[in-house]
Amino acid sequence: MSSGTPNAFPILGDSYSTAGVTGAVPRITSLLIKPASAVCNLDCEYCFYLDRDADPYKELPARRMTHDTLERLVDSYLFYSYPASTFAFQGGEPTLAGLDFFTKLVDFQQQFGRGGQAVSNSLQTNGVLIDKDWCQLFRQYHFLIGLSIDGPEEINDRYRFNKAGHGTWKRVMQSLELMQKEKVEFNVLCVLNQANVDKPRDVYRFFRKLGIEYMQFIPLAEFNPDGSPMPFSITAEQYGRFLCEVFDLWWPERRKVRVRFFDNLAEGVAGQKPGSCTLHETCDSYVVVEYNGDVYPCDFFVEKEWKLGNVNLDSWTEIARRQKRFSFAAKKTLAHPECQVCEYQAICHGGCPKTRHGPQRRFEDLDYFCQAYKMAFSKAVGPLRKEVEKLYGQSAALTPQHISPY
Repeated sequence: MSSGTPNAFPILGDSYSTAGVTGAVPRITSLLIKPASAVCNLDCEYCFYLDRDADPYKELPARRMTHDTLERLVDSYLFYSYPASTFAFQGGEPTLAGLDFFTKLVDFQQQFGRGGQAVSNSLQTNGVLIDKDWCQLFRQYHFLIGLSIDGPEEINDRYRFNKAGHGTWKRVMQSLELMQKEKVEFNVLCVLNQANVDKPRDVYRFFRKLGIEYMQFIPLAEFNPDGSPMPFSITAEQYGRFLCEVFDLWWPERRKVRVRFFDNLAEGVAGQKPGSCTLHETCDSYVVVEYNGDVYPCDFFVEKEWKLGNVNLDSWTEIARRQKRFSFAAKKTLAHPECQVCEYQAICHGGCPKTRHGPQRRFEDLDYFCQAYKMAFSKAVGPLRKEVEKLYGQSAALTPQHISPY
């Protein structure tokens, strides 16, 4: 490249000032891989992937990751991430890539992995294609499965349809029961929407009756061009009430049941880095890999302006040092005035850029769910702090960790 030609993906040390960056470049600690891109075999009404104007691949109806791209991805990331490598698969619907694709995944991991290397695989699915063959693969290679289901039939089928417009609950329940029978490790992913957010007891008890011991509740917030919430989106107050009521239901059985929000909150109270990036100080822990190898900093921002590179062309060390990765990561550090004086700032760190940026397309705005977080933190932080103090034998204070390089 000539000196007069600008680099499409400049990295730190090229034309980027490092004055505001200290320490080593933050590593990419996990991958969110989309082997079928945003393509799905369902037609859920609330899906934020459907018909997005900003989707770089919307004109390409058939998108599948090739085995060549998969091989390059696995080989290069195992080398970069040693000794612990985390692969997560999502969509759209990742099982559309086919069983053979995931068999090749495991083959490549065994071929390119090194002695002492820990490799973990997880997959989020709507469950429609799951059968015994899938279960055998998941069980044999210890995949962790996230199964999407929004509650009882009348709740789930309010928004979750197949391509024919029919509800999906009965088919998903077949997969849930099959995975239980085949001893596949899985949890449920429940999208909180206007059909279930005001029914926390019904939803929680439904999952517990099924024997589910790990639940993740994902608040739905999608916005019209004018910034108003779409009809299925929930309000911050609704989300806060849901979390508070679920906390009361969960607390007596907290030793055997896991609710991801409260797990992550406990990690934050204990001074550890939470499992959820929403509570991280910056947004740089993982990257998204699209079907063709393109890399982006966040699943909510798979857009041309945020593309970091491509695994077929770039090394992970180069991708980790892209200017755009640092620029995106730093968006979370744009503190709103309310955040600067908030007692929970050391846990929340301003919330999620997606729900800060969503309504008015401004990263500096207050998180749409700020009120919900305050309600839940007010309810849960005190009891969780006491639990942490019992475990660690010392006081758990909410103090900033200042681990960000920005």
